[in-house]
Amino acid sequence: MQYRVSRVVAGPFLHVLWRPSITGAHNVPDRGGAIIASNHLSIVDSLFLPLMLDRPVTFAAKSEYFTGTRLMDRVTAIYLRRTKQLAVDRATTRAARGMLEAALELLRKGELFGIYPEGTRSPDGRLYRGRTGVGWLALASGLPVVPVAMIGTDRVLPPGRTIPRFIPIEVRVGKPLTFEQHAGTGAPAKARRTITDDVMRAIKELSGQQYAPVYASTRKEQLAGVRKVVDGGAGS
Repeated sequence: MQYRVSRVVAGPFLHVLWRPSITGAHNVPDRGGAIIASNHLSIVDSLFLPLMLDRPVTFAAKSEYFTGTRLMDRVTAIYLRRTKQLAVDRATTRAARGMLEAALELLRKGELFGIYPEGTRSPDGRLYRGRTGVGWLALASGLPVVPVAMIGTDRVLPPGRTIPRFIPIEVRVGKPLTFEQHAGTGAPAKARRTITDDVMRAIKELSGQQYAPVYASTRKEQLAGVRKVVDGGAGS
């Protein structure tokens, strides 16, 4: 009930200010479980994607999204809680595994579960290598993966900006991907990586993003190291 109420209350506000549109909505199954796998450009992805899908979808959102202090962060946190999105602590492997097991339970109940295979927001608008959690879910559940591309959300609230821009948002939904051929294989780790790479290729085709064959978290660490060097040089 809270999910529907939150959409009814927030929906008109979001539609008027950002004029979101969706293509390929028919690719989301009308019933039964499915994994929604999206690129990740901005914190507001977790606002607009659930808003634009007809069926309720539970997303795994990093725990920091629930504790931000900026106005937009607080609004997003309220919406995430009201729509029962999962807070994920990415600090430990055990926490990540617990999130996947909770997601699997939802999928087995016939619900939609959304995941950002990149694991974190893109630091520069490129599409980064996917983490294999989406492959694990596809193998464990036997359910389809629906690729999704968010367009324009990175321009709404770019890093360092506290006031959002009112820029039209587009959601592109691709055809479901199935992976029955990987069930029961003797190399599950390889199967998880193959599935994940296939999902990322499908997202790339939808989004048109340039692909970076490294993890987004690794790139963020590299950028942070560069900033430290620059700041240290400026202060010397």
